[in-house]
Order: sequence, then structure tokens, then C-alpha cells
Amino acid sequence: QLQLVESGGGLVQPGGSLRLSCAASGFTLVYFHVGWFHQAPGKEREGVSCKSRRGGNTNYADSVKVRFTISRDNANHTVYLQMNSLKPEDTGIYYCAFSSFLQAMCVMTKGGYNYWGQGTQVTVSS
Repeated sequence: QLQLVESGGGLVQPGGSLRLSCAASGFTLVYFHVGWFHQAPGKEREGVSCKSRRGGNTNYADSVKVRFTISRDNANHTVYLQMNSLKPEDTGIYYCAFSSFLQAMCVMTKGGYNYWGQGTQVTVSS
């Protein structure tokens, strides 16, 4: 059974940090592009970051560049999103996603992914 489970969300003050994890079961991670998406309240789900199968290609949304870092541990079937200098506008649900599609590089659009986790809530507030 293929399953993605996110964890690490929570309440944090502006300027704080969180590390999200996405544990994959039933996947051989090296065969998948991975991505993180953010859905703010009342808004569409948007791409935050992605990393290609073997890590050669990494992308970030302009709003999180420098502040967020995506990483993947293929051996332990886990993907991470380190989030620093968090802002109130980072509040929302964060989803990890995997892609088995054959494009050479990861993409930042929802349609580029065919497996999704259930999401983890991040709230940035004082």
C-alpha cells in the first residue's frame, strides 16, 4: 500500500522554524520526484518546493527562497522541508506529493504529482 504521512506542523511565532517530514511507505523513493505544497486558508494549493528523483534539480517558490530547504533521504524513504524565518503568510496546510511521471525534472504544479499525503497544519502567529 502506497502511503505518505506528513508530520512536524504546529504553532510557531513569526521568525521561528519548523521541520516538516513526509514518511513514505510502499515507495522506492529514488524513482519519484517529490514536492511540497502549501494551501493557505481560502486559497488554492500552490507549489513551495520540489526536488527531482536523484536530487539534481531543486526548485523553490519565490516567496520561500532562502528561507525553506527541501531535502530527501532516499534510503530512509523520507522527505523534509526545513522552514526558517516563518511569516504569518506561511500559515496553512502543507502537503507532500510524489510524482511517478516521466518528466526529467520536478515541477511545481499540482498536476505534476499523482500521490499525496493528508497534510499537516502550520500556523505562524504571535
